[in-house]
Amino acid sequence: MNIALFGYGRMGQLIEEIAKDQGHEVPVIINEKKDFVDLKGIDVAIDFSMPEAAFHNISMCSAQSVPVVCGTTGWLDQYPDAVALCTKQGGLLYASNFSIGVNITFRINEILAQMMTAYPQYQASIKEIHHTKKLDAPSGTAITLAQGIIETGAYTQWHLAPKEAHTPQDLPIHAVREGDVPGTHHVIYQNDIDTIELTHTAHSRIGFAHGAVMAAAWMAGKKGVYSMRDIIDNPTKQ
Repeated sequence: MNIALFGYGRMGQLIEEIAKDQGHEVPVIINEKKDFVDLKGIDVAIDFSMPEAAFHNISMCSAQSVPVVCGTTGWLDQYPDAVALCTKQGGLLYASNFSIGVNITFRINEILAQMMTAYPQYQASIKEIHHTKKLDAPSGTAITLAQGIIETGAYTQWHLAPKEAHTPQDLPIHAVREGDVPGTHHVIYQNDIDTIELTHTAHSRIGFAHGAVMAAAWMAGKKGVYSMRDIIDNPTKQ
């Protein structure tokens, strides 16, 4: 499989290493926004670039019928446009986090959130901890967890704490930046009696990179728009 890699920071370098270890080729590596990149012979692109470049890269890949696996966060106001493009031509799999463990946690979070609607005495909150070089806050993973809770109808929107909530139905997300933490996410339900907590702790970035390469192999040759749930729900298709 020939991979085009957009973004060559720590994640991009790790993805390149893992892809080559698995026998794939990475003939195209782009670390800045370019007006055009020739993707002839490329089977799939992986984008871990910058928010201002992600939609441009996806559009460029779509125009050349190259499916994209995108893990860049902070650009999701343009996600509907990307879906519209890749529904017609090319393909897109976006995920806020490619870790298998995190995506299993997303599913558990949805089940737990549905159960907790029967117990409104519990206040939900989310806390995420990442390394100090992470630019966006809250993390895309925390937002995905929040969306899984909001979809039950118990909350109307999330807000970044400690800013004041607009309404009691706002779901607070606490974002902490410290050290070189790869990523820890807590979903917390608390009242005066007890606390229920769902936690995922990443021990390194390797899981994110492995998941991205796995998703790229899964996307090669596909058209349309997918998510990591499609992979999680169909593990035999990996």
